[in-house]
Amino acid sequence: MWAAQILMAVIGLSAGMVVAGGLFSFISGLGVISDFADRTHTGEHIMLYEDSVALGGILGNIFFIYHIAIPYGAWIVPVFGLFGGIFVGCWSMALAEILDVFPIFVRRVKLLRGIKYVILGVALGKGIGAFVFFFNRF
Repeated sequence: MWAAQILMAVIGLSAGMVVAGGLFSFISGLGVISDFADRTHTGEHIMLYEDSVALGGILGNIFFIYHIAIPYGAWIVPVFGLFGGIFVGCWSMALAEILDVFPIFVRRVKLLRGIKYVILGVALGKGIGAFVFFFNRF
């Protein structure tokens, strides 16, 4: 009985590590981390960026699984949400850049002027949609 439980724990932990490793390598492969380092001119700290992403994933899972209470959470959650939103936005833009979504879209609809308004509209739509989604949850 206990051997089956230990085996299930090892299999579950191993599968979780494989999935998390795949996600972090996907984030690195998209170039999000190196793009952050390039734009902020802090390329010498690239290992710190990668460690921070991995640590954030690990701590996020630990807090989620064990329901650890965070002191002053009401003040920290909006800050975390802001930084998390920025990261996810950069991640989605990096994916769109890799797939050449915007150049193909601009060519197909023959958009000559106003590209900045399209990008601003996408960003505002995502922000307003997230606000409405989270506002309606309470």
